[in-house]
Amino acid sequence: MLAQGSSLTLAEPSLGKTSCTLAALSFLKKKSKVGKMLLIAPLRPCYTVWPNEIKKWQDFNHLTYAIAHGKDKAAALTADVDIVIINPEGLDWLLDVKREKYTTRTGKVKNRVTVNMKRFLAMGFDILCIDELSKFKHYNTGRFEALKFVLHTFGRRWGLTGSPAANGLLDLFGQCYILDLGNALGAYITHYRDTYFVADKYGHSFTLMPGAEERIYEAIEPLMLRMGNELLDMPRLVENNIWIDLPEDVMEIYSQLEKDFITAVDSRIVTAVNAASASSKIRQVANGGIYLDPKVLPSGLQAPKSEREWSNLHSKKCEALRDLVDELQGSPLLVAYDFEHDLDRLRGAFKDGVFACDYNMKQFDKLVAKWNQGDIPLLFGHPQSIGHGNNMQGACHHVAWHSMTWNRELYDQFIARVWRQGNDSDRVFVHHIMAKGTIDEAVYGALQFKHSTEQALFEGIKRYAAERRSK
Repeated sequence: MLAQGSSLTLAEPSLGKTSCTLAALSFLKKKSKVGKMLLIAPLRPCYTVWPNEIKKWQDFNHLTYAIAHGKDKAAALTADVDIVIINPEGLDWLLDVKREKYTTRTGKVKNRVTVNMKRFLAMGFDILCIDELSKFKHYNTGRFEALKFVLHTFGRRWGLTGSPAANGLLDLFGQCYILDLGNALGAYITHYRDTYFVADKYGHSFTLMPGAEERIYEAIEPLMLRMGNELLDMPRLVENNIWIDLPEDVMEIYSQLEKDFITAVDSRIVTAVNAASASSKIRQVANGGIYLDPKVLPSGLQAPKSEREWSNLHSKKCEALRDLVDELQGSPLLVAYDFEHDLDRLRGAFKDGVFACDYNMKQFDKLVAKWNQGDIPLLFGHPQSIGHGNNMQGACHHVAWHSMTWNRELYDQFIARVWRQGNDSDRVFVHHIMAKGTIDEAVYGALQFKHSTEQALFEGIKRYAAERRSK
């Protein structure tokens, strides 16, 4: 981070990505090499992880910060501080982004994005640091397009993540571009894909060319600082697969959805217009429910998503989870769910459970403290909301997946709330509750494959780093 302008720190949770970054900033400040740092992080770490680390360590508790969020966010931009912290959703406001549609000479309708460059330059940022850089892996999102305009204004660009390619090596392009403006993998996603991947005949999916994996590792290795949990005395991770059988009537619905992408539930029609939608529908059925097609209002418009309805089909996964809870005899269990109807069934089945979504940010900090003391035996959370920035290893060594996810990054991060440094158990158990003969099996298999892909990335980086040092 000190030796070069761009770097990506790959570190497992609890290995000190935050403290390393603050130490580097503190060193550069003392040498009068930099001024202000713009820190982009998920909302919860904005308020908890980063402020707590600054206060915790004597080496850099002299650093000052302001959080550009909430009703007083404008004051953070003019405050005399070392770090301005903002969440990704605040970038449009920070950059004063304007979006408009226009028609090209060939008749295509495209989006034009502009930012208020004069306003941004006046803020005086020297360093860009993005915590959980993988949130910028999609190059065609609004946040990526807006940030792209100002990347060149930073003398240093740092990225932090534990999962850069959890869902495949295509995810590396956007992250590397933010760091080096395309130096390693090219300036355009099309060039990156053409260089390293082969597209299917529809151009929708891509597979690596022979030898491309090694070439990618070699190209990006100079950007990477890798720290793995092999450096720590970590608990052994143990997987436990719990299988359930769907009721016959539910299996009929599942099979019909899988085959025809259409079925009738509770006299309403459920459709899956494409394969991705069908995947979601049958995952829902495996879990125990399904969203119904939206109602059509008298105006002819569809009812908003906030008014969407669902049908609860079975409670087999809740029953299996109850058996697990009883077996654990009060040992704390952290449970992941996915859909709203999953939450609905879980609330009904577990009156004794605590649900993280019922707590705001300030309340959640107190909840985590009670959890780490062992005072809460059963906690439910959505991986999207509590998968980053929470140390929850104090008293827990059991994690359960009521609802399987395709997303390897969310999967890893949720487990890492418990499987991390400071957990004094010799083992951490991950329980997967899965329906036999359903998409759950495919999702579990995909998670294993994605893990091997990311591990290959890490091993490749280490190998090329060793070769470079030997030369």
